[in-house]
Amino acid sequence: MKTVENTMKAAVTLLPPQSKRLIARAVKELPQVENALQEGIVVIASGSTNGYVAEEILNKEIDRKRYLTGATLPPGVTRDEAGIGQDIPDVVLRQGQLAPDLDRLSALKEMNEGDVYIKGANALNYEEQVAGVLIGGHGGAGTIGGAWGHVIGRRLHLVIPVGLEKCVAQDINEVAHAVNSGGDHYTPDTPRLMPVRGTIITEIEAFAILTGVYAYHLASGGIYGAEGAVWLLLEGDNEQVEAALDLVNELKETSG
Repeated sequence: MKTVENTMKAAVTLLPPQSKRLIARAVKELPQVENALQEGIVVIASGSTNGYVAEEILNKEIDRKRYLTGATLPPGVTRDEAGIGQDIPDVVLRQGQLAPDLDRLSALKEMNEGDVYIKGANALNYEEQVAGVLIGGHGGAGTIGGAWGHVIGRRLHLVIPVGLEKCVAQDINEVAHAVNSGGDHYTPDTPRLMPVRGTIITEIEAFAILTGVYAYHLASGGIYGAEGAVWLLLEGDNEQVEAALDLVNELKETSG
């Protein structure tokens, strides 16, 4: 983005839950999502960010701790200790109504061009617009592996909500080659990594969609519960930046 005269700038910090809620609100506003909610099928595959997406699209709370495919937890902490119970059913909507007869895989057989498949990611090369999804080594191809052929063959919209905290230092394609290639000394829990492309929605896109500001990824990290936080520099006209700051304040009051 080119800097122009008479712009307003402000720096904000978002914790991961706030970023997830922000991203979820933007995903709901995407034209392809709005259209598919009216006329087609929308699949919201389970995941920590997608739990927020489901809440925004359904306009109600769900048990997000149970809307997970996998979870990265602190060493020694079990899913039970983290309060993560049995997974709840996938959210699949047909013309805006819940379709309990479908899940994230069976829905693919009924989806057509223009329908939307929403899947989170574990890694992100933002400049290259490439995301990476971890896949369990012995559990098959995972959600994305089962969906990818349908996404391409049926010309589905793949929407990837992912926070900037997932940015990684190296090329995802190179890392995928390293971890996916054969070898004799892998530990049993070593995952695979699948590079994917789609409509990536981070905090940068979310702020642009919701308020019109441009967001620069200024810094990352924190302590005392702010681990995973991102610093963003917001730039726009006064009205846009004020709207973005109001949104940030709301997120900090309501996101959990």
